[in-house]
Amino acid sequence: PISLWLAPGMNIHRNPLCGRNFEYFSEDPLVSGRMAGAITRGVQTIPGKGTTIKHFACNNQEDNRKGSDSILSERTLREIYLKGFEIAVKKARPMALMTSYNKINGVHAANSFDLCTMAARCEWGFDGVIMTAWTTPQCTASGCMRAGNDLVMPGIPQDHENMRREFKEGTLTEEELRRSIGHLADVVFRSNRYEE
Repeated sequence: PISLWLAPGMNIHRNPLCGRNFEYFSEDPLVSGRMAGAITRGVQTIPGKGTTIKHFACNNQEDNRKGSDSILSERTLREIYLKGFEIAVKKARPMALMTSYNKINGVHAANSFDLCTMAARCEWGFDGVIMTAWTTPQCTASGCMRAGNDLVMPGIPQDHENMRREFKEGTLTEEELRRSIGHLADVVFRSNRYEE
């Protein structure tokens, strides 16, 4: 049984060659946000089931998507690329959110405190799990956790080594670890998995 659906994908149709356009909704952030919110509300009517809205954010091309850098103004970011995510978070309270591979103005999405913590959690009230995309490049597990991710996917031995080393050095704090564990525990209890 599946607890978290790794969907809906809801980035903006900007480039017709984006390899994920088939799963994204629109070039309009209002349509994307409302569609993702409606799907999330529908899925989450089933007790213990949740969605993972993705790819947060600015994932609009397939070429070099693990190395691309989306350079854009704050207004463009807020009004076009984040607006759909904001709508889905506020209207539907998805259980999870997945960051994207790309950089945004020079910072990998998974390492962006402004994106993961300030926008999603502090401004929009997101209270689920934030996870990285699979094998996010050039990002350490500790860096992702400091930014506000709770899960580094898929999780490899080097991630554990990095977290232990940084915890010992004091660059990853107990408060950051407890915060991530709290988000994970909350989603486990919202799911039906703990009963088994």
